[in-house]
Amino acid sequence: MSLNAKVPLADVHFSDQGPVRHLHLDSVWIQGSMLIDSPQVLVHQYIQRMMAWLLFVDPASVAARRAMQLGLGAGSLTKYCHKVLKMRTTAIEINPKVLLACRGWFKLPPDNARMQVVLADAEREIQDPTWWGQIDALQVDLYDHDAAAPVLDSEAFYANCRRLLTQDGCMSVNLFGRSSSYARSVQKIAAAFGADAVWPFKATREGNTVVLAQRTASRPARALLTARAESVAGQWGLPAEQWVRVLKPLA
Repeated sequence: MSLNAKVPLADVHFSDQGPVRHLHLDSVWIQGSMLIDSPQVLVHQYIQRMMAWLLFVDPASVAARRAMQLGLGAGSLTKYCHKVLKMRTTAIEINPKVLLACRGWFKLPPDNARMQVVLADAEREIQDPTWWGQIDALQVDLYDHDAAAPVLDSEAFYANCRRLLTQDGCMSVNLFGRSSSYARSVQKIAAAFGADAVWPFKATREGNTVVLAQRTASRPARALLTARAESVAGQWGLPAEQWVRVLKPLA
């Protein structure tokens, strides 16, 4: 997860809890986690739900698509899209200490032909026309060290996120924080994407709420979603069949 460029960059720490390693930014709040012996596994339920955009595409097309993460965290989504899904993957992270931690403690591979980490302010970087219309899966997880509220949470920001997406692209955003307002955040997302393009999950046990927003609204038949969920679960071991049961469009 990332920091706003207007505040000092936090120091990065990690802690081990049994088989799991956690990343922290100057606080006890967990900013990401990794199974030490299985670094590609997505540990938290909300991180798994950030992959629910897979329900909106043909699973056979995934490896030819492109993913972007705004906020690196412990590198979980970046590693998963790159290593497991075999996608071209770009992460935008403002704090170089986070990148060093991910490379040193969380087994993030070095940049290569299919994966790169861009050290930049996400709000500014996504306004570069180079990225517009290029991203199939945009995963937004931007928090400060206190995890109090999303750092970037305006209608203008979400409109810029929409502009990144291909016609059948999808944004997944994690809404969490003691000072955040889920209702206000969803209202801003709906204003930028259209209410008929927004698919919210209910909150996880940890209090994270993942919301999906499609570049082009669609209403896949339940049978198609179920078939795709079975394929996603079978190919990649994600709990996609549970997603279908609880994921519903906003409007």
